[in-house]
Amino acid sequence: QVQLVESGGGLVQPGGSLRLSCAASGSIFSINFMGWYRQAPGKQRELVAVITRSGATNYAASVKGRFTISSDNAKNKVYLQMNSLKPEDTAVYYCNVGGVKLDSYKFDYWGQGTQVTVSS
Repeated sequence: QVQLVESGGGLVQPGGSLRLSCAASGSIFSINFMGWYRQAPGKQRELVAVITRSGATNYAASVKGRFTISSDNAKNKVYLQMNSLKPEDTAVYYCNVGGVKLDSYKFDYWGQGTQVTVSS
């Protein structure tokens, strides 16, 4: 199995910053992508940012220029640096990791979610 542990959420004022972390562990052979999604109350889960093993990134238009995704492939970790936070960034943020397990089967797992609240 593969386990994902997220950290870094919390309450921050508008204009502030937070850094989310997600660590993947378990029977991992390789990771193909790591990403972050978010879900606000009453809304569908949406992609925030994703990074591939080669380092290619993709961002939602609403966070481009404010958020930065990065990864440490050696440690199977992904980070989301969130700057200039806005109230509309308030949501539960989920880590999503996909790759191949040691038994050669593909996997696509989600973290438990971490709450980010932007409010004065």
